[in-house]
Amino acid sequence: QVQLVESGGGLVQAGGSLRLSCAASGPIFNRDRVGWFRQAPGKEREFVAAIRLSGTLTYYADSVKGRFTISRDNAKNTVYLQMNSLKPGDTAVYYCAVRDIVTMRYDSWGQGTQVTVSS
Repeated sequence: QVQLVESGGGLVQAGGSLRLSCAASGPIFNRDRVGWFRQAPGKEREFVAAIRLSGTLTYYADSVKGRFTISRDNAKNTVYLQMNSLKPGDTAVYYCAVRDIVTMRYDSWGQGTQVTVSS
């Protein structure tokens, strides 16, 4: 089973930047994309961005378009989320997950990494 480990979270001032990493290990069969999600206290988990494991297609939530960039390094089995112009509203625990190509559901998740943006 694929295992995902997020890193790169931390405390940053508004307007600053962070780069999150999602390192995958184990077999990634029948998976077509990796997604980033976030969950703020008292709120539901929400989609942030995703990238296909082949090709170049990427997807973004409207709230992060133009500020966040998702990318991958296949040689390192790692997906990145570059976050620029951070806002206090971006404060959340960020999770990465892989999507099953058959069920089209994200079914393997990392443990999350905390991002805190101070005003």
